[in-house]
Amino acid sequence: MILSDGTIRALLAEGRLVVAPLEPEQIQPASVDVRLGNGFLVFRNHSAEVIDPYERPSDLMDLVSVRPGNAFVLHPGEFVLGTTVESIGLPDDLVARVEGKSSLGRLGLLIHATAGFVDPGWPQGQITLELSNVATLPIRLWPGMKIGQLSFHRLDRAAERPYGHPGLNSKYAGQQGPVASRYGRSHQPAGARRRAGDPGTIDALGPDDPGR
Repeated sequence: MILSDGTIRALLAEGRLVVAPLEPEQIQPASVDVRLGNGFLVFRNHSAEVIDPYERPSDLMDLVSVRPGNAFVLHPGEFVLGTTVESIGLPDDLVARVEGKSSLGRLGLLIHATAGFVDPGWPQGQITLELSNVATLPIRLWPGMKIGQLSFHRLDRAAERPYGHPGLNSKYAGQQGPVASRYGRSHQPAGARRRAGDPGTIDALGPDDPGR
């Protein structure tokens, strides 16, 4: 079930749902508009050799902060991480979906690649956006512009293990600003090791391998 504007307002008033800061006109018939923050994480193409989800070097991305009155120029084919101005907080029985704005999509701007889902129990924090330009011309991104919208969906019952539960590998609780991937070694496949002398390659271990 997708929540309507009246239900969204009621949950905000009760404090069960948090979207802050929030202006009344941001609430749409079945969603809440979110605005673009002024921080962007960009890949260091001039120095980073490769992206390895298990070994993300500290210098893979740079943070660019855009000064008031200026725009960030997103070039064709470029991918950067941005953030919402708003911090979001969800109860254990709601999830949120990050959706693009139709008018911006028609210009070739995508605001998420695969991470359009916000888990139940998400503690108050900003949402990282995966911004890409599939147009043939650069796009100016203005901090404060309406960049997307959140729709809210009610679960059939409260989650037994919401985001942040000790049994889950929750890595982004309370994030502020654009946050880079924390995929890390916690997701390394079981029975895998790095090839000696080649930290960028993983071998699967056989049943008789002494490394098991």
